[in-house]
Amino acid sequence: MMTSELVPIQFNKVIQTEYYTVFFLGTKDKQFAIHTSPYIGKNIQMYLADQVKPRPCTYDLINTIFKEYDIHLLQVVITDVQDTIYFARLFIEQIMGGRRTILEIDARPSDCLTLAIENNLPIYCTKHVFDRVIAVEE
Repeated sequence: MMTSELVPIQFNKVIQTEYYTVFFLGTKDKQFAIHTSPYIGKNIQMYLADQVKPRPCTYDLINTIFKEYDIHLLQVVITDVQDTIYFARLFIEQIMGGRRTILEIDARPSDCLTLAIENNLPIYCTKHVFDRVIAVEE
């Protein structure tokens, strides 16, 4: 994926209700929303509020595994949207025996965005997707 095809976007906020979670993302000129399950929002809200979790959650497990295997999270890219379904890729790096390997992993946008927020990763959207998303007003 060529860097010139990517639009840097920012995570602006998350709204969580009993029935859904909404991530608000975009640039200063255009915002869009990605909807997901309420459990994702609860996890993000706890992280943003710096609350102690009673038990580790899936993202804590993933972060621990990556850390133990010296895997570095690089970036998240929102790669496609079909109807209201978004698709994303998580880019990771591992150096073993002097060999650098970068992997591009297909994942749910909610998982990618959660890992991006928790690990302060850059978030991108392909220009094709950014041009197609429906802008929302806050």
